Amino acid sequence: MYASMNSMDQARTMPSPLIARIADIRQKLNMVPLSIVQLLARASLATIFWRAEQAKLANWDLTVQLFANEYKVPVLPPEIAAQMALSFELGCSVLLILGLFSRLAVLPLIGMTTIIQLFVYPTSWNEHIVWFTLLLFILTRGAGVVSLDALIARMLFNNRG
Repeated sequence: MYASMNSMDQARTMPSPLIARIADIRQKLNMVPLSIVQLLARASLATIFWRAEQAKLANWDLTVQLFANEYKVPVLPPEIAAQMALSFELGCSVLLILGLFSRLAVLPLIGMTTIIQLFVYPTSWNEHIVWFTLLLFILTRGAGVVSLDALIARMLFNNRG
């Protein structure tokens, strides 16, 4: 009886080939540097908001009309809302690409995405949740090693004796 329990215990502790393969894949995926994911998240967000800014600049009169008739952002006049959106999309996109003040740069974009979701395109939650996820990732984890934020931090903290 002792021998049979011992072999049963061994069978339970020996992973199946499938489990071993999954563990191997998981271990390899864990080796991907977080900074690569952070760089891709920043680039993705910057692209989304840069394209929106470029569309606004292509036809400013149409942009103001959209803000007046379709977007209808509450409280703000269409001209001011359009100018603010353009400024945030342009400025924050550049900051994200550079990885400069990244955590600060995502805050206006989180606000814009919230307004877009609640007041402009409430049925587009499936797209906006991706934006929120990437924005929150950068907000909570920072820009990563491949960024001016990291370079500045290294310079500041390495110069302190």
